[in-house]
Amino acid sequence: MTIKNINFQIIVTFIILIFVIALFQFSEIDILVQSHFFNFETKKWLVDENEPIMKFFFYNGAKNTLLIFAIIILFSLIFFRKKSLIKEYKKGLIIVLLAAAIVPSVVGTLKAVTNTPCPNNINYFGGEYPDIKVFDSYPKDFVQKSKIKCWPAGHASGGFALLSLFFLFKSQKNRKKSIIFALLVGWSMGLYKMFVGDHFLSHTIITMVLSWLIILLIVKLTEKFERYNFEKSTKIQLL
Repeated sequence: MTIKNINFQIIVTFIILIFVIALFQFSEIDILVQSHFFNFETKKWLVDENEPIMKFFFYNGAKNTLLIFAIIILFSLIFFRKKSLIKEYKKGLIIVLLAAAIVPSVVGTLKAVTNTPCPNNINYFGGEYPDIKVFDSYPKDFVQKSKIKCWPAGHASGGFALLSLFFLFKSQKNRKKSIIFALLVGWSMGLYKMFVGDHFLSHTIITMVLSWLIILLIVKLTEKFERYNFEKSTKIQLL
C-alpha cells in the first residue's frame, strides 16, 4: 500500500467515521437494536455479566490473550531482532505493536471525556440516567452522581487493533484472512458487551472505524519515519 493510497484511505475512513457518528446521533437505532438483548419483564440482559464461562472467553480471557500477544511481539523485536524471520516482518510487527498500544489508549481517553451512559445506565433499561448521546447535554435538573465512561467501546478496541495484522502480511490472501480474523475477534468482544448491557451498537461500530483510522495513521507515520531514515543514511553514505 503506497502513501498515496494510505492518504486516500485516511480521508475515506474519516468521512465514514463522521457519517456513522451522525447517523446514530440523530436516530434511535441504538435503542431499537439494544431492546432485542433486554427482557423488559425480568429486567435482565441476554447474558449475565457475572456468568463465569462467557466472561472468561469474551472478557478477561480475550483481554489477557491480546496483552500476551503484544508482549510476545515486543520481546521478539527486542531479543530476536537479528533473526531473519523477525527482520523480514519487522515493519509489520512494529505497526501491530503500536496499534495494540495506541488504539485502546485513544479509545480509553475518549471514554474518559465523553461522559456518555451505557445501555444499563439509562432509564429505558432500568437505569438512573437519561438517554444521552455523545453530543447531547444532560437535563439541567439531572444530578449526576459520577462520570460515565462508555463511549466508544473500549473492550472491543483491543480486538479491532488486530486489523493492523493486514500490514504484517504481504500476500492478499493472508491479508484478507487477517482482516476477517480481526473482525471476528473485535465483534465477539463487542457483542459480548452489548449482550450484557454495557454498550450500544454504535459504540462498537465507531470503535471499529476509529481503530482502522488510527492504524492507517500509524502506518503513514511509520512510512515517513522509514523514508526519513533511508534519506538520512543515503546522505551519510554520499558524504
